Amino acid sequence: MNMRRRPAHPYPRTARLSALVHEILADELERIDDERLLLVTIMSVVVDPDLRHATVFVDTPEGADRDAEVIEALEEMRIRLQAAVAKQARMKRTPLLAFKPDTVEREAGRVEDVLRDLDVEPDA
Repeated sequence: MNMRRRPAHPYPRTARLSALVHEILADELERIDDERLLLVTIMSVVVDPDLRHATVFVDTPEGADRDAEVIEALEEMRIRLQAAVAKQARMKRTPLLAFKPDTVEREAGRVEDVLRDLDVEPDA
């Protein structure tokens, strides 16, 4: 008879924590009254396996033009954002947040533009 235990959750702890931190930060970002953070979207959060650091990827409709301004504003709010994570996630140790611009969408757009501009002749 197979007595293996099934995991309580369908995905690893770091993935669950990444999703939770993403949700908390998105909610907290809506409450911050700072013009530099208008229309900022948290694209994803990656928590390190040791749970000590979390990288928060953000984007805006203006793209790279506002990256420096947005990252600076988020760094100024880092303590407040970490406090919100600590309070709501009820963790022993809150990961140190680092903010980076999310370039995946931008790079995908560039690839699409290049592919669209290629003159591909159909096989005869």
